[in-house]
Amino acid sequence: MPELIPPSPRLHESWLAARAEWGDEAHMDGAGLGYDDDVESADGFAAWVERLRAYGDRTLPVEQGRVHATYWWIADGDTFLGAIDLRHYLNGFLLDAGGHIGYSVRPSARGRGLATRALAEVLYEARLLGMDRVLLTCDPDNTASMRTIERGGGVLEDVRETLIGPKRRYWIDL
Repeated sequence: MPELIPPSPRLHESWLAARAEWGDEAHMDGAGLGYDDDVESADGFAAWVERLRAYGDRTLPVEQGRVHATYWWIADGDTFLGAIDLRHYLNGFLLDAGGHIGYSVRPSARGRGLATRALAEVLYEARLLGMDRVLLTCDPDNTASMRTIERGGGVLEDVRETLIGPKRRYWIDL
């Protein structure tokens, strides 16, 4: 049964297989992967996982341009199915283009309602953090993401040009 788990080095091989489905150059929303993160080696992957976990600790500083965020992986046993993150607050870029929550599901696991279930769980976590509403964005042609956000209670604010291209911007009241 798929569940949300903290990022874990034990899913290294499955995570690499999922990334291969997307392609090495694809952006995996909600994964927290930086262009210079070493995820190929076991040690590099473990270090990246540890950084992801640390981003959720608001007593620790984060790098310039980042905000505190909690990351989860959607997993079924030892199989990585996707990722979702909850950004604890917004900087200018996230307010414009990225939002509070990002998620992605590996291509072979799509169409099973995984993103919808993960979003519902993360909205609960947002309430626990004291948030009263969250912003989610998606590309205008991403109908699956539009449906996921709308099922989660998303209300379209606008469609706008951002630093990373056009985005549909939705707010969900908690």
